[in-house]
Amino acid sequence: MKHKKNVLKGLFAAALLAMATVPAMTFAADNGGMAHAQAGKMKVIFQVSDADPKKWNLTLNNAKNVQDAVGKDNVLLEIVAYGPGIGMLKFESDVGSRVKDAVDSGIKVVACENTMKAQKIARSDMLPEVSFVGAGVVELAQKQAEGYAYIRP
Repeated sequence: MKHKKNVLKGLFAAALLAMATVPAMTFAADNGGMAHAQAGKMKVIFQVSDADPKKWNLTLNNAKNVQDAVGKDNVLLEIVAYGPGIGMLKFESDVGSRVKDAVDSGIKVVACENTMKAQKIARSDMLPEVSFVGAGVVELAQKQAEGYAYIRP
């Protein structure tokens, strides 16, 4: 019986050690009450699938607010556009200058190539700051699996 207790204690200690060594993102509140990562960077992904410039401006404002709250060096931000929302990433976009500013500040803005193909949009039709992914929905799912917080304004 004593041997069994020692084995159980050993297993418990090993489990605690394993839990302590697994990398984990911990959060704390700063003076403004915003949660931020203490270990590693906060990761946030936004979805825009609406052609509405107001939605785009809201998304760009939200992303900038996150950068301001936690510090742009402390966060990985990405905006994924697909469906009707992709039009806002074209040269003639109402929010083109704001998209450029966002990318210049470190926010990754990506366009779904599936949508582009369906709408017969070429890369040359897009703002030069935009990056591309094969499938916007897959990008969202992959980033969520990597621990990104998902926001759809």
